[in-house]
Amino acid sequence: MAEEASSAAPAAGTKMTMVVGVDDSEPSLYALRWTLQHFFPPVHLPPPQQYRLVVVTAMPSAAVGIAGPGALMDVRAFVESDLKRAAERVIDKAKDLCAQLQVSDAEFEALEGDARTVLCDAVERHRAEMLVVGSHGYGAIKRAVLGSVSDYCAHHAHCTVMIVKKPKHKY
Repeated sequence: MAEEASSAAPAAGTKMTMVVGVDDSEPSLYALRWTLQHFFPPVHLPPPQQYRLVVVTAMPSAAVGIAGPGALMDVRAFVESDLKRAAERVIDKAKDLCAQLQVSDAEFEALEGDARTVLCDAVERHRAEMLVVGSHGYGAIKRAVLGSVSDYCAHHAHCTVMIVKKPKHKY
């Protein structure tokens, strides 16, 4: 048992990996901003970063159901192109946020698939110690209908999952 724990820990001098899931929503970008402010000090200030940051966004698959010769190919190509541009915008926002907060040691990935599985797969692939996601704050009914990425990840990711919720000011 002790051998398993020591083999899972990063080697001396290496950084632990933190995956942050982002999309184009305000709660997601707030979670990234909060994480950068609390876990990633600017490079010129001590202490040095203890995490390697991997920012991941998921692009839904371009499932199109239009009949007719050639129509499916044209529409599918357009939809795929639009989804890639949307993912690039999300990554660009994340890069800008990292630059504003002087975090330079970061990787960015835009992967195709459902956000829940994309994030859990990224945790496995990068051997992350922590996954950070934002919370939309949906009620039980919306969460049941739309599904909850944070809830799924909290139950299925093989690492610590931090769900960052933007505080509501009641003053």
